[in-house]
Amino acid sequence: MEATNRTKFIAFSSQKGGVGKSTFTTVTASILHYQMGYNVAVFDCDYPQHSICQMRERDLKAVMQNEVLKKLAHRQFSTINKKAYPVLQSKADNALTDAEAFIQSSTVPVDMVFFDLTGTVNTTGLLNTLAGMHHIFSPITADRVVMESTLSFTDVLTNVLMKHGQTSIETIRLFWNMVDGREKSQLYEIYGNVIKEVGLQAMETRIADSKRFRKESEATAKTVFRSTLLPPDKRLLKASGLDLFISEFLRTINL
Repeated sequence: MEATNRTKFIAFSSQKGGVGKSTFTTVTASILHYQMGYNVAVFDCDYPQHSICQMRERDLKAVMQNEVLKKLAHRQFSTINKKAYPVLQSKADNALTDAEAFIQSSTVPVDMVFFDLTGTVNTTGLLNTLAGMHHIFSPITADRVVMESTLSFTDVLTNVLMKHGQTSIETIRLFWNMVDGREKSQLYEIYGNVIKEVGLQAMETRIADSKRFRKESEATAKTVFRSTLLPPDKRLLKASGLDLFISEFLRTINL
């Protein structure tokens, strides 16, 4: 069990779709694995679409068809001298067991396992799997429906799981995603006060919104942001605020 004890289980989790859970899982894993020297694995438990598994398939095709990306990938893997992180398919009720088995069988120490989970709270085994996470990050946007949904979701995690159940959860953090620079800062202050009032914490870093940050590995692309095989382009990384987010993320999980 030694390997499991040192491996951090992390989920970007929310009840709402379309707020960036899978994107953050992928981009964070790619930065940590390909640029920062950590060994990570991703368990795609978002049944039935398994969007990260599908993304890995698209990425492999794009790298084979796109000479720019092919050269980037060749240079990267030659430099870091390790394979792409595994993207493994699972279901919420089996995810913890599958992750333990993977860690035990891995030939390299696994620093972090990311779990991409369905947002439906009544999914079989979901709350049990969330209770097995060490760190949970919930993306939020300045939208009343998203806020109310996320606050009720994280309230269940904080006040039901953490206070009344046996959990591994050390931290739960909300963070602002898709921040529109034209949005009134007053709105974020109001929502920020609501978050504090209910006893939750938000990360300081806010992620900017831009269509550029939705760029995937494509047959004609010269840069990527969201990829399971390559880290985000450095210019897009800085423009989005994700470089600061990763620093705060690592501090939050004590790495």
